[in-house]
Amino acid sequence: MKQLHRKDLFGWSEFNEERNLDFHSVLWVREEGNVLIDPLPMSEHDHDHLQHLGGVNYIIITNSDHCRATEQIVNNTGALVFGPAGEEDRFPVFCDRWLHDKEEVFPGLVAYQLHGSKTTGELALLLEHHTLIMGDLIRCHIGGELCLLPDAKLVDKHLAVKSVKRLAELPNITAVLTGDGWPIFSHGSEALHRLARSI
Repeated sequence: MKQLHRKDLFGWSEFNEERNLDFHSVLWVREEGNVLIDPLPMSEHDHDHLQHLGGVNYIIITNSDHCRATEQIVNNTGALVFGPAGEEDRFPVFCDRWLHDKEEVFPGLVAYQLHGSKTTGELALLLEHHTLIMGDLIRCHIGGELCLLPDAKLVDKHLAVKSVKRLAELPNITAVLTGDGWPIFSHGSEALHRLARSI
């Protein structure tokens, strides 16, 4: 895994040839139990690195299309799984807890429910006021410039735009860690505002 912009954040990726971009997963290392977000399958190297960093206690899935390797990891570790409350009635994997809008998942980590994306109630996660972790709605195909999920994938573009503008109003975002494409490690608020103005 690669260390990200904070000493307690790591990521690993998988290149998707169909979309010509990387898919990403995030590990948040914390004394109270490590958290994986939208976990992709792990290489042996990444698995060993995870064990060195303390293993995994919790998994957060931002939307039903990002279950990825969750069941395999749960079977191997017994980690607890948290998912979006908006998909509770049809989520493809078992969740121990359902996350709602503005819910503090753990101290320092708040969930925001999004609307209009390709799944109902997709989550964005705000870590300690400065790092925004996305699922699908906001991505980054060109380094440094955020973009919206393509119109054909959106359930309701009007609601999707409102969700993006709501996130852009969050103050002092430094980093935007996208699920798809390039991450942005600095000037995140500026990138969010540019996106909000462009859609």
